[in-house]
Amino acid sequence: MAKLKPYILSEDAMAQAEFYTQVFGGRILSVTTHEQAMGTQNEFKDKVMHMCFSIAGDNYIFIADTMEPLKQGNDIALSVEFDLEAEAVEAFTKLSESGTVKYPLEMQPFGVFYGEVVDKYQVTWMITAGMEG
Repeated sequence: MAKLKPYILSEDAMAQAEFYTQVFGGRILSVTTHEQAMGTQNEFKDKVMHMCFSIAGDNYIFIADTMEPLKQGNDIALSVEFDLEAEAVEAFTKLSESGTVKYPLEMQPFGVFYGEVVDKYQVTWMITAGMEG
C-alpha cells in the first residue's frame, strides 16, 4: 500500500510551514538544510533541503526551498476535511488573510460546507466540513 505525501516547493519553506502549522494546528517535525545534508558552504547553505511538518492531526506535508525561480500555477489544490464547521471556519479565515477567496465557505447543495481560498503563498486550499457543530 502507498501513502500520498504532498511536497511543496517554496521561496521561504520555514515561514510557509510555520504559517500552515498555525492555521491548521500541527508542528514542524524535522528540518534539514543544505549545509547539514551536503556540507554546502554557498548561498544555499541555510536553505531548507527537506522539511516535514504535520497539520490537522496526522497529516504530513514535506516542503523545501526551491533552488530555481518558482513558477506558481493553478494546477494543484490541497483539500482538508474537518469534522466540525467551526474548525473549518477558523482555518479558512486564517488562510484568507493576505490571500484570495475563490469560493466562500458555505453550505453546498450536496450537503457539506465547502470553500476555496488561494493563500498568500499562492497555494489553493479546498476546505470542507460535515454538518456537525
